[in-house]
Amino acid sequence: MNNTNSRIQHTMIVSFPDNTPDSDVDQFLKDIEKVMRASGSVETFAANRHIRVPADEHSPVFVATAIVQIGVADRDALDAAYAVPGLEDVITHWQSRHPYQVVWANHEPLA
Repeated sequence: MNNTNSRIQHTMIVSFPDNTPDSDVDQFLKDIEKVMRASGSVETFAANRHIRVPADEHSPVFVATAIVQIGVADRDALDAAYAVPGLEDVITHWQSRHPYQVVWANHEPLA
């Protein structure tokens, strides 16, 4: 399971402030997709909204707004995706408009 030469999923859980307009979250997701696909390293990209439930109020970290999953061939492709020009600009832009929190995990496909 620790093979760095196999397919990797980069899963991000993003949490925007509650007052962030849906249209801004949608645009953030489009911007992330555009810049990540521009890397040429991304094989798959999927994003969707978190489905809120009452138990979210007990989250020890934060309540998610959206989940993003990016699929790449291997560790080299993941490193290339992180280094794509424009990624830092997208992050800076959205952090300045709506300071969001994010956690991520890099892992082999779950299924």
